Amino acid sequence: MTDRVTSVRALLRDTVERVGDRSVARWLCEVATGLDGDELTAAFDDPVSDRMVAHLDAMLARRDAGEPLQYVLGRWGFRRLDLAVDRRVLIPRPETELVAGAAIELATEVHRRAGAVAVADLGTGSGAIGLALADELPLDGVEVWITDVSDDALDVARANLAGIGRRAVNVRVAAGWWFDALPPGAMFDVVVSNPPYVAVGSSEIEPGVSGWEPAAALYAGADGLDDVRVLVAGAPERLRAGGWLVLEIGADQGAAAAALLRDRGYTDVEVRPDLAGRDRIALGRRSGTIG
Repeated sequence: MTDRVTSVRALLRDTVERVGDRSVARWLCEVATGLDGDELTAAFDDPVSDRMVAHLDAMLARRDAGEPLQYVLGRWGFRRLDLAVDRRVLIPRPETELVAGAAIELATEVHRRAGAVAVADLGTGSGAIGLALADELPLDGVEVWITDVSDDALDVARANLAGIGRRAVNVRVAAGWWFDALPPGAMFDVVVSNPPYVAVGSSEIEPGVSGWEPAAALYAGADGLDDVRVLVAGAPERLRAGGWLVLEIGADQGAAAAALLRDRGYTDVEVRPDLAGRDRIALGRRSGTIG
């Protein structure tokens, strides 16, 4: 930043010139100053500190080096949540918001009929899906498990747990590989996951993703379906009769995922698209009736 930066207004002006996008510039300035939304506007004529300028310069250098904006900011919005994110976890994406929405819809219906619901978000990463469930479901009669094999990811998820307020009481955190993380005998109405689903060696993945986001959360065998197979095979032993498995999948995996679900005896199998019309959510129901 130049010597012209004497106020918050000047800091934002120079950042807009530097990055060419006012929204991005504002997000960067909000993090650098610690002022969010209207607070930043109200402080336009306030002086900036050397610490603020140094923080902003460091973030701009990271962005110039190709680091994803979400990691540079250290946070990103997901549905109604503002999540802490860094290189220990995947960046929350709009496609995953749709996955969370499908799980919330199904869990809400169970709660409406039964007065209680139990949900597990396996491979939670930042906690995005599971914490969105806890945040948007009723306060009473709800139990949400969030699990991950990565202790680093669970550290991020625990930090984000504090951001959902009173509903954090409904969340249980556990470490382990897929269903192994859950207590023996625990049964659920909805199991949801955004598992790794990129094929090893895929040319479709963007360099900004492969170069920065955790590989263990991205890649899943030659066809990208290794972890989907594990989840499809294991969920019936953890789902109550009529319970649902909800999975995020790759855009070219709809037919394969649906076949895996049907071959394992799931009913009401469906593949839903994302906002771009690509296959993104695979759902299947354990046979039987809830309640």
